[in-house]
Amino acid sequence: MTLARPPAGDRAPAPAPAGGTGTAEAARAALARARAARAAELDRWLASLLAAGPAPDGVALVAVGSHARRELTPGGDLDLVLLHRGLAGVAALADRVWYPVWDSGTRLDHSVRTVHEARTVARGDMKAALGLLSARRIAGDHALVDELRAAVLTDWRADAPARLTELSAMCRDRWEAQGELAFLQEPDLKEARGGLRDVHVMHAVAASWVASAPDARVRSAHDLLLDVRHALHEVTGRSSDRLVLQEKQAVAETLGLLDADVLQRSIAEAARAITYAASHLWRRVDRFTRTRARTARPTPPTAHLDAADLSKADPNAGAPGAGRPGGDGRPERRPVGDGAVEYEGEVVLARNADLNDPALVLRLAAAAAQAGLPPAPATVTRLAERAVLPRDPWPAEARDALVSLLGAGPAAIAVWEALDQAGLIVRLLPDWERVRNRPQRNPVHRFTVDRHLVETAAAAAALTREVARPDLLLVGALLHDIGKGWPGDHSTSGAVVARDIGARLGFPEEDVRVLETLVRHHLLLPETATRRDIDDPVTVQTVTAAVAEVPGRERELLDLLAALAIADGGATGPAAWGSWKAGLVAELARRAGAALAGGTPPPAPALAPGHLALARHDGAAVRVAGSRITIAAPDRPGLLWRAAGVLALHRLAVKTARTTSSLDGEGDTAVLDFTAVPEYGTPPDPASLEADLRRMLAGRLDVAARLERRARAVRARPGITVPPPRVMIVPDASRTATVVEVRAHDRPGLLWRIGQAFGACGVQIRAAQVDTLGAEAVDVFYVVDEQGRPLEDPAAPAAVRDEVLAALR
Repeated sequence: MTLARPPAGDRAPAPAPAGGTGTAEAARAALARARAARAAELDRWLASLLAAGPAPDGVALVAVGSHARRELTPGGDLDLVLLHRGLAGVAALADRVWYPVWDSGTRLDHSVRTVHEARTVARGDMKAALGLLSARRIAGDHALVDELRAAVLTDWRADAPARLTELSAMCRDRWEAQGELAFLQEPDLKEARGGLRDVHVMHAVAASWVASAPDARVRSAHDLLLDVRHALHEVTGRSSDRLVLQEKQAVAETLGLLDADVLQRSIAEAARAITYAASHLWRRVDRFTRTRARTARPTPPTAHLDAADLSKADPNAGAPGAGRPGGDGRPERRPVGDGAVEYEGEVVLARNADLNDPALVLRLAAAAAQAGLPPAPATVTRLAERAVLPRDPWPAEARDALVSLLGAGPAAIAVWEALDQAGLIVRLLPDWERVRNRPQRNPVHRFTVDRHLVETAAAAAALTREVARPDLLLVGALLHDIGKGWPGDHSTSGAVVARDIGARLGFPEEDVRVLETLVRHHLLLPETATRRDIDDPVTVQTVTAAVAEVPGRERELLDLLAALAIADGGATGPAAWGSWKAGLVAELARRAGAALAGGTPPPAPALAPGHLALARHDGAAVRVAGSRITIAAPDRPGLLWRAAGVLALHRLAVKTARTTSSLDGEGDTAVLDFTAVPEYGTPPDPASLEADLRRMLAGRLDVAARLERRARAVRARPGITVPPPRVMIVPDASRTATVVEVRAHDRPGLLWRIGQAFGACGVQIRAAQVDTLGAEAVDVFYVVDEQGRPLEDPAAPAAVRDEVLAALR
């Protein structure tokens, strides 16, 4: 099938920049003016409080923290220090300032110190030190404040190796706890990695003379996040810095932005700029702390020099490098690729690098990634400004360098980010602009669309030995969700875009067709394996028909799809991929491979001897092992959903459920395999759970009545608004059953409700694939009538669908 790109009028709107419209600029300017006016007003008021009575010499009121930076937002804390020269009656003076502040309802963090006391506290308390580095006089003795600032800065610089090591560890702990701002659904704007706190830390590092102060781009990103924080406090009337989903639209409107998606993209852009700059800063700090013996004292840093200037650089200027020194004391320059050398732990251009070589940018990036080193920021900037980029179609050298970059695996991610921050990625791949910083619609995703693509390619690098064409796997992984920047089904739209990109990259026409088909069907194996009965011949035929779209390349394409499914699932997040799903995908791919080879797909798996032995023990048996619950019993109508009802009674949420049936000499035996976890708290007592399951199997437990009593005893708690459930009859999915797919927000007893609806319609569940992904249930049921046949009455499927929908509302 050949598709064309949508005409310009049908294209998805290009991403709106933060503050790109007059409305956004005006809204943000108003917030900045409000902060400045509040800071000035607070200063005047606080100064008047200090001057309200006798004002002895040697006293000063000092702001630290956000008010010192004139960045106090409506929900921020006011941090003040009353500084004095050993004044005996300072407590009364402090009360004269603190009590009116408390009475005003302002949140106050306060202290009363001499310079010596403040200096001592700063030496032992990192938070106090960071605050005092930005201390600003509000009123009182100028000389006293200058003395404090000079003392704190002197100590900070003298103790830089130890203090910066401590600060680095604190930041890493904070990042681990808070996550990365650019990719979080509900981030902490201040504490997450790439947030406001990181910019404040960068200023503190700059005060040590080990690194330069944040540049204009970082300051702009900081200002955007500060405006978002201000708008959040204004909208909610609270001091929380966590931007939750339900507040995003109101915050976007306050900032004059189109909608919550534009806000999210703006935040991601800002956070990534801060994270990238901070990464370079901490590399510089690490070099300094590792090699402090090469210099007695840090001096103000020079700008990072590129390869062309290295011959003129003073090796002792700025933070010392981590590279091994050469014979003249300079750090060694070690070649890592054509046109690329390692210098001080980063990759820079070689002196003979040809900026007119269209493959140079990608070749240097690939060399850096393959060496596990970052490209020097100044080098990337120089490449962005002066290097020639490949024209369409790309020469083979440029395409090979791209594949080499992606093949470096996780090391490629930071290198790709460096190129992205310099604007090189969208110049190399213009379609990247549509997915760059694009939020994901599905909460199981950990990353924005563009970062997910890079993470998937990095994960695919570990699977290149499993396929005949690793280059197509890596490029296909990079492009598999590229259609999310376009309207319509992203697999279909993405196939069109992938075809165009494949041609621009210079792939032969047949390889372009493989890429196009790989992107179009990248969800085929995981969706089919988890939502269809792989024992049904139609399921395998669905896969073989898809890969037959590229005649002669069927087996190659199947292997590519299998590897991409693994990489995509792993890059999405733990809720989207696990050993059970991986096993199903592998089994479906194996059966499809057997069919392609002309063999006969293996028969449906027989029940394990252990399961049959369980079933023959009193006709039924139950085994509980951790979160795995196995029930073996003579098959009967309603067995699956009644068992699910018992699990719900014990506060267990079903994550997966599988049914297997086998006809042995003593009758039809069913085995139910559940994975279930507690809704909250500790797991139920296994013995009690087993006892209730056995009573259910023996017909001695009224599950419905017990569930009804539990529902009455639980107070309903309002939750978030969720999309309505969907129930679909899937045509032609099986010759032996009618396939019903249910998608709904998960809740206690969901499987019980669905099963009751089937029972009310007089249909039986022959097989089921039940999965909960995050908070969403995706359940597929193969149902038959009382004679064990598909629903033949034309009105029956619609009646079943309506009954299930009614049970879910």
